[in-house]
Amino acid sequence: QVQLVESGGGLVQAGGSLRLSCAASGRPFSSYAMGWFRQAPGKEREFVAAISWSGRSTTYPHGVKGRFTISRDNAKNTVYLQIDSLKPEDTAVYYCAASIYIDYLHLQAQYDSWGQGTQVTVSS
Repeated sequence: QVQLVESGGGLVQAGGSLRLSCAASGRPFSSYAMGWFRQAPGKEREFVAAISWSGRSTTYPHGVKGRFTISRDNAKNTVYLQIDSLKPEDTAVYYCAASIYIDYLHLQAQYDSWGQGTQVTVSS
């Protein structure tokens, strides 16, 4: 497994932006596809973005496409999630996760390593 640590969360006003980071250690980072998920209070954890091991392929659900951008820097063992035009409904704990698979990256079952999460709170 790979160890993951998220950072970059915080309190931001609606309309603002945040960039979340997830630093990986352990096994070679470039071997893994990476994903971001979020969990709002009282709701199930949901998929928000994924990126292939090379960074050439990204996937988003319809609800965040255009506002969320996932990227990675394999030299820094880090994956990022840029969130623009933040909305109060984006308030959640954001988790990054690592997967050895290349398909169905919107499914939590595809991931075997998870970070502890970083809180994002958006005020109206």
